[in-house]
Amino acid sequence: FCLMAAPGKVAAFRLPPLPTIGEIIKLFRLKALKQLSQNFLLDLRLTDKIVKQAGELKNAHVCEVGPGPGGITRSILSAGVEQLLLIEKDARFIPGLQMLSEAAPGKVHIVHGDILTYKMEKAFPKHLKKNWEDEPPDIHIIGNLPFSVSTPLIIKWLENVSKRDGPFIYGRTQMTLTFQKEVGERLTANPGSNQRSRLSVMAQHLCTVENCFIIPGQAFVPKPEVDVAVVHFTPLVQPKIQQPFELVEKVVQSVFQFRRKYCFRGIETLFPENGRLKRTEQLMMTADVDPTLRPFQLSMSQFRNLCNAYRKMCDEDPSLFVFNYREELRQKKMTRSTDQPEQSEEENQL
Repeated sequence: FCLMAAPGKVAAFRLPPLPTIGEIIKLFRLKALKQLSQNFLLDLRLTDKIVKQAGELKNAHVCEVGPGPGGITRSILSAGVEQLLLIEKDARFIPGLQMLSEAAPGKVHIVHGDILTYKMEKAFPKHLKKNWEDEPPDIHIIGNLPFSVSTPLIIKWLENVSKRDGPFIYGRTQMTLTFQKEVGERLTANPGSNQRSRLSVMAQHLCTVENCFIIPGQAFVPKPEVDVAVVHFTPLVQPKIQQPFELVEKVVQSVFQFRRKYCFRGIETLFPENGRLKRTEQLMMTADVDPTLRPFQLSMSQFRNLCNAYRKMCDEDPSLFVFNYREELRQKKMTRSTDQPEQSEEENQL
């Protein structure tokens, strides 16, 4: 349904009158499931505000993740998009989304599936592809994510950014997503901040990350116990750490393993017990990192130096990269538990 436009002007797309989101919820007897950490956003002024953070969507191709009853979906359609792909895991929402699809003929494609397994490589037309160095393509990912899926999903997409596959096969696709306020703060935290974490480094070394605004918990139905952050991601042309995703993740994860202790304590976990101290000292000296800094104090360039130095050590000794500190601890624990009964018997005899 389009309004008539004056000659020479493009007609603006308008949705026809529809039931409110509240009425859709009643009509299809939709109830937010706690086990899926679902929360509905009914205020269309807020859904418009989220969509506005994505940038210019006129004639763009958009993928909305977990549209639920369709509040954000309406705001995306009202922004004049060319095509809208909806990926919804919960079958209860499909009839309501189909109603929206019928109100915007030819614009909406609904997929009943899980975003964590959906193949995004074929989600959009090939002609939209841009070179990585160019401006981002006319493709956007938008979603009010369930809390339970938001962190694993952003880690998966950051890996896709690093490898330039998945939704980033088309170029530097932008994302506008919701997270728990605390997770949003972690994603954007600077060195020295108490919120600085593994997530901060992984996101910021690959993307420009902006914490756009906070939505109070009471705006959602049911009201979550936390407020919600809207975060916008634009992949960088050059990552700040030019090493494979798995290597960067391993180093960053190890550093933050003991976030309240000196950073060398976490870095030690990159190495087997035999020669651990010597190798840790060697890594920190090569990277020129003060071993008494706390993990959250390390700058991006210090993380880059650590990753580069660790890569060099792994090239010299390939067994290093496959070393798993937790596995070593587990083996030691098992050895201890098999030895333990004999010791206690001796103790009993004594």
